[in-house]
Amino acid sequence: MVTVTINGLSVSVEEGTTILEAARFIGFPIPTLCHNDGLSPYGACRLCIVEIGQEPRSKLVSSCTYPVEEGLKIRTASERVLRARRMVIELLLASCPQSKTIQDLASAHGVRRQRFRQEYEDCILCGLCVRMCSEQMVAKAIGFQGRGEGRSIGTPFDVQSDVCRLCGACMYICPACQLRCTYNQPEIAICNACANISPPCIEKDRFSDMMCYMEPCVACEIKKDKIKE
Repeated sequence: MVTVTINGLSVSVEEGTTILEAARFIGFPIPTLCHNDGLSPYGACRLCIVEIGQEPRSKLVSSCTYPVEEGLKIRTASERVLRARRMVIELLLASCPQSKTIQDLASAHGVRRQRFRQEYEDCILCGLCVRMCSEQMVAKAIGFQGRGEGRSIGTPFDVQSDVCRLCGACMYICPACQLRCTYNQPEIAICNACANISPPCIEKDRFSDMMCYMEPCVACEIKKDKIKE
């Protein structure tokens, strides 16, 4: 067993457990986009980043690929982490603004603007479809092509694959294909129609830069109960 500290709470987990698995095991939510429990970790979207170590030498790592270490100190919702996550969401919105999954993430993390050039490429290269086709469907009909800016997903030589069974698993798991937002101002990139404009949030911890990590939000649940009464 390995003992780590997550958001100030000491916990023992099995060796080889990732930070994401350890945090979720004790109830600390970490957003992910390229991760799926039935597929191998990939670490492409970077939404699941957490802060490890002690300041000023702390660093950000992807929690889905980083294994726990004895004595490791982890913070899942520090200001540094939340700033980085919001920037990642802005970048994702630049590529796929009509994904409801990404729009919901933007609303949940308070992203109200997108500062990067709009690309409308849709595919965010999370690799979910490639891993699903290879690991679950055992077909390997699609894969990554090219490198850098020219990187894409497709079939070998861009011709219809003779091993593809047209099962639709790649579309089922794709965050860009699952649900599409139908907002009518694509130049703005951010819908925020689902956002709670004035959420009754818990105040930030005055002794640290940790933010509220409860899901559902305790303050929201309390207010909801009072309204019912």
